[in-house]
Amino acid sequence: MYNRRSFLTRLGKYAVVAGGTTMLPSWLQAQEFATEEGKTHKLTILHTNDVHSRIEPFPMDGGKYAGKGGIAKRAALINKIRKEEDNVLLLDAGDMFQGTPYFNYFGGELEMKLMSKMGYDAGTIGNHDFDGGIEGLEKQFKAHANFPLINCNYDFTDTIMNGLTLPHKIIKKGPLKIGILGVGVELDGLVPAVLFKKTGYLNPVEQANKQAAILKNDYKCDYVICLSHLGYTYSSDIVSDLIMAKETESIDLIIGGHTHTFLDKPTVVENKAGEETLVTQAGWAGILLGRLDIYFERSAKDKCIQCKNTTVE
Repeated sequence: MYNRRSFLTRLGKYAVVAGGTTMLPSWLQAQEFATEEGKTHKLTILHTNDVHSRIEPFPMDGGKYAGKGGIAKRAALINKIRKEEDNVLLLDAGDMFQGTPYFNYFGGELEMKLMSKMGYDAGTIGNHDFDGGIEGLEKQFKAHANFPLINCNYDFTDTIMNGLTLPHKIIKKGPLKIGILGVGVELDGLVPAVLFKKTGYLNPVEQANKQAAILKNDYKCDYVICLSHLGYTYSSDIVSDLIMAKETESIDLIIGGHTHTFLDKPTVVENKAGEETLVTQAGWAGILLGRLDIYFERSAKDKCIQCKNTTVE
């Protein structure tokens, strides 16, 4: 199992996103570097959340996000990064559907097809992904998606989605073994019951702890990622990503959604085991493409993480 060397605090003083390019000091510009403890391997994690059917950029109407976002520009940026890096993961934290007439007309078909063409490795389910009913989610996913939907706290046993989701998935990138799990927000009171039918809701903290332990301890994953559609934080005691990070073990990174939170850098939380868990989120509508570069080394004791969310423009 690999370890990660840490210079997150040090890096925070240097990393500046300017015109879609991250300006880094020379000692960080190499894709791979060697230390006295051996060669490292780099993993680049790209992530989105709450894209909400934003197929085209925002209209040039003078609004806050005019001209930003859009599938074509995001796909071009993803392809550029894939040409530059060897080990790239592309993940989504839910709410693929709803927000533009594309969803109203095509019912989610276009979103699933385009995410498949962009090569998403995995996604999780958001509350708005039920807006076409659970039948609509099942129809579009089965017909048009070539990536898995990962969720461990929705019980689909008595629904049409039974057997279509995974509680976790392990993805190999080079020599690295990456474990991915997913959790979703409580649907009752947020989504009309007629849309999610008999979908059961299980405690996300308990279920995430269970899956993370399996991935880290049983399968010896080098890194465990939770795709979460719980929301970053709340003024009440509603379970959120920050609570999830604090109350779990074995999760290295939480990629969140639901609250449309723009974060310049990941929030560092001490988890139940006294170790660091990172929490990040990339706003909404595909305005940003989240990016974390993580360097792994066999014998190092610390983490090495570089974060640079990039505006899609």
